[in-house]
Amino acid sequence: MKVTVENKKGLNKDLKIFIDKETMNSYMDEKYEEIKGSVNLKGFRPGKVPKEILKRQFGKAVFGEVLDKVLKETSTKALEEKKIKPAGQPKLDLKTYGEDKDLEYVLSVTELPKVEIKSLENIKFDEYTVKIDESEADKRIKEIAKNQPNFKEVSPDTKAKKGDLVSLDYKATVDGKDFKGSEGKNTQLTLGKDLFLKGFDEQLIGVKKDDEKILEAILPENFPEKELVNKKAKFNCKILSVKQPEEVKIDDEFAKNLGAKDLKDLKTLISKQINDEYKNSLDQLSRNQILKEIEKINLDEVPENLVEEEVKILSQGMQEEEAKKNKKNLEEKAKTRIKTGLILNEFGEKNQIKVTEQEVQAEVQKQLRMMPGQEKMVMDFYQKNPSALASLRGTVYEEKILNLIKEKGKPNKKEILKDQAEKILKDAHNIEHDNKEKKETQKKSSKTSAKEKKPVVKKAKSKPVAKKTKKVSKK
Repeated sequence: MKVTVENKKGLNKDLKIFIDKETMNSYMDEKYEEIKGSVNLKGFRPGKVPKEILKRQFGKAVFGEVLDKVLKETSTKALEEKKIKPAGQPKLDLKTYGEDKDLEYVLSVTELPKVEIKSLENIKFDEYTVKIDESEADKRIKEIAKNQPNFKEVSPDTKAKKGDLVSLDYKATVDGKDFKGSEGKNTQLTLGKDLFLKGFDEQLIGVKKDDEKILEAILPENFPEKELVNKKAKFNCKILSVKQPEEVKIDDEFAKNLGAKDLKDLKTLISKQINDEYKNSLDQLSRNQILKEIEKINLDEVPENLVEEEVKILSQGMQEEEAKKNKKNLEEKAKTRIKTGLILNEFGEKNQIKVTEQEVQAEVQKQLRMMPGQEKMVMDFYQKNPSALASLRGTVYEEKILNLIKEKGKPNKKEILKDQAEKILKDAHNIEHDNKEKKETQKKSSKTSAKEKKPVVKKAKSKPVAKKTKKVSKK
């Protein structure tokens, strides 16, 4: 095989590849030997069919298979030999080919640009840790305690009020008849939450232990017995107990009930929980800073074929006219995204970053946890869409690359308070929101100006346009 590089134009190159006919014939002979054992022809024993007979019978098909195999093998070897990483699929142009002939073809390829990644090892970014004041942990613990009240039984003559816990047995009827699920034993209701039936709680205000009371309520739309929906039911209730909420004592016992060793350990865990709530958002800001710094790295050239493909992706859902008007902006955005991707990918390859199947599955499980109740739907989606799974793998790969860049970079470490973290995140959100609004305004304004110009053009050229349209329609 002889490979020569021709027509060098920036990242575009033509590789002229030549394979002599002797080599091609040896490939053909190998293929004939391979099929000889499986061919059954009348008058010949298996494996004893002469090559000339095979050539007459299967020559064209054999040459087609051999040509396909040789083109794949030699094009890959040629790119490796010349140390060319292709950006996208190379184009192949056959010049000379055929049985008992030399093979010559041209491989037109766009090469990936050389990427300098040394500067990534000194990249600067802000790295935040949030110092949680002890009072913040205390405040969160008090909120937890408030939502987990203890109830103590009161004297028999104490009347139930809003917030009290009432336990009761009931038997319900509709039009004097029992129905499925019409009985309840030791049903507990916190008055005021209205979690049983609408308006049921308020009828229990004022009841005492051992009271018997008939309550009425409308059965809801989601009631299992469809024929009873929206019908009035009567509930014969026997009040078993009335309990009043008491303030939960925040102590070591309370902490143990929440899974901590003691109160001190609970405060540590809660502080970490609050810190983690801010950490993910602040880490995203650090990530965005790194990506902005990567965008500043200069590349001599970005492959045009990749830019075209990226523009197609970015303009999906746009009207043709809108895509044309925004062509320049789309191309700039596409170039930035491709450049960033090339730099990250080069860094990943140089540092031998790999994504394991376990890491991909861990990310799938993370997605499942984020959508409770829809686990099967999400799992089916990934199983039926290999491209979605590939995209998820790409996300994990990028995350690993950015984490390594952070490790090798020069972070500006900042310890901030919770209030400062909130301000930083709020400011970042406002900037993002303002940028979006600005883009929307520019978009609307360009559409408005286009609409305003349109009638003027129509008015000035109404007659000629009509004539031209007539002529075209006749043709």
